[in-house]
Amino acid sequence: MKSREHWGTRLRYEFDKSMAGGAIALIGWLALISLIVIILAGLFLSLTGIAPEGGEPMGFIEGAWESLMRTFDAGTMGADQGWNFRLIMLLVTLAGIFVFSALIGVISSGLEEKLSELRKGRSRVLETEHTIILNWSPSIFDVISELIIANQSRRNPRIVIMANKDKVEMEDEIAAKIADRKNTKIICRSGDPTDLYDLGIVNPQTSRSIIVLSPDGDDADSQVIKTVLALVNDPNRRPEKYMIAAEIRDADNAEVARIVGGGEMQLVLADDLIARIVVHTSRQAGLSAVYSELLDFDGCEIYTLDQPDIVGKSFGNAVLAYDNSTLIGLCDKDGAIHLNPNPNRIIAPGERAVIISEDDASIRTWSGDMGIDKNAIRPIIKRGKTAERTLILGWNRRGPIIASELARYVAPGSQLTIAADTAEFESEVAALKLDPALLSVRPRVIDTSSRRALDNLDIPSFDHVLVLGYSDDMTAQSADTRTLITLLQLRKIGERADKHISVVSEMIDVRNRELAEVTRAEDFVVSNKLVSLMLAQASENESMAAIFDELLDEAGSEIYMRPMSDYVDISKPLNFFTVGLAALRRGEVALGYRRQRADDPDIRNLGGVVVNPNRSEKITYTDSDMLIVLAAD
Repeated sequence: MKSREHWGTRLRYEFDKSMAGGAIALIGWLALISLIVIILAGLFLSLTGIAPEGGEPMGFIEGAWESLMRTFDAGTMGADQGWNFRLIMLLVTLAGIFVFSALIGVISSGLEEKLSELRKGRSRVLETEHTIILNWSPSIFDVISELIIANQSRRNPRIVIMANKDKVEMEDEIAAKIADRKNTKIICRSGDPTDLYDLGIVNPQTSRSIIVLSPDGDDADSQVIKTVLALVNDPNRRPEKYMIAAEIRDADNAEVARIVGGGEMQLVLADDLIARIVVHTSRQAGLSAVYSELLDFDGCEIYTLDQPDIVGKSFGNAVLAYDNSTLIGLCDKDGAIHLNPNPNRIIAPGERAVIISEDDASIRTWSGDMGIDKNAIRPIIKRGKTAERTLILGWNRRGPIIASELARYVAPGSQLTIAADTAEFESEVAALKLDPALLSVRPRVIDTSSRRALDNLDIPSFDHVLVLGYSDDMTAQSADTRTLITLLQLRKIGERADKHISVVSEMIDVRNRELAEVTRAEDFVVSNKLVSLMLAQASENESMAAIFDELLDEAGSEIYMRPMSDYVDISKPLNFFTVGLAALRRGEVALGYRRQRADDPDIRNLGGVVVNPNRSEKITYTDSDMLIVLAAD
């Protein structure tokens, strides 16, 4: 009894296992049932001698063939004669109907299962030289747009995206927001970027570069660090170095991220980057357009290239050796970046040029006449710092960084008023460690979109006004809407006081920037857009993060806007070689200019900013025009 039970249990178990094999196993069972029916029918016909009326008895093979035909096609038995033969063929036909009905259901179910699996995006990518984007965030659309522009000169470029998100949803969102993909194909996969198996799906071993975005939600930096850790420590990774650009929000996590990524990763400190650009722009309106131009693939870009023609020259002479490009620094043999080095520094063999140009193929030294007018160069004018009053309206996680960054530039005795109505606003302001003799800070808890509350602040008395979005407490669109209301109120306050108020605003979504232009704010820093541009550039240029760290560091050379009339005589047309020499005599590199005339074609898109102008072309400047320079102070 036990033995019989054992064999019965074993048979049921083996049957269950075979059924778990999916559609292939089911098809196998149906084929076996069909074969058994055909063989039994053939044997029965051959042994009993039953045949169609008027026909001769059949052998096994003939009987099996007749059964097979009726199994495949139920209509075959319509011509059968003789009730005995008809009865047997009816049973065979009924078995065939059952088998083929079940087969159709199995095939349909298998196809549906396969399509569902494909929709999940779990198949392995077999591309080579592709760019991988890991994680999903609002910045991803700007990153993709920039990579599409960068890929136009490449053959069959591919962007592969992996995130903890449904594949179809990702594809639908990308299709809705990025209409023109030019020659770039975008492939989406669903998976966990921190999981080694899932990372294998996007095939990082053959990738060109990898971008790790900071995902939405809490503990985003930990997700980014774990993803980089999985990439660089994969046992099956390639021996060559990866080119990884990773986004980190909190600067406190930067050291751990650098330890994990080592020399294979460029780190983009998103909050730090935006905070510094906001401060620089608030003090010099128009600078955000300069940074956007340097980061945008659609305009001038920063390249790090070997330039044999300038080896052995001094840096100052090398700057004047280009007509359609701007030399801004050097990358030494160890990979360290030196922006705006001493003009007398001799460029050594093996050092690469850090240079701004529209295209790397067009970079070449100038052999024509520079046409420098040395008599037009003005003597050096030093302008002292004076105490300032700055107002910040709104608050988010970048607020403390902005306040600390602002303290690095203001003169002693300056004042900072911060007005917002977020929950932890006052405690965060109280935690700021700033020297009150240098910059005194006063918090005000108000509704920053209320006209009455803003009037009580005496807005016209401030030298600079910064409007930050409530991005920590609201969605991007809601935060930008609140910012727009505040900007409109500031415009009305300025008109009523008949005074120009210097306002710089942070926007989150680039699409809202055009709406905000009606507020007549002097400049807008679009945070998501700039972070996206930086990540895209870092994925193409392994020195980009180091270059911008130097550009935004107080200890290094930074970008400034200064009156053109301080450098040259603006009463006559001058070429930019002359302006460049005037800047070099001050230890600075001239990057471009900002024209304030309303008839300029670029005035709307870039605020009149022109980066990397043609140096041999003569231009007439006015008192309101500003020179964009790279300077130590």
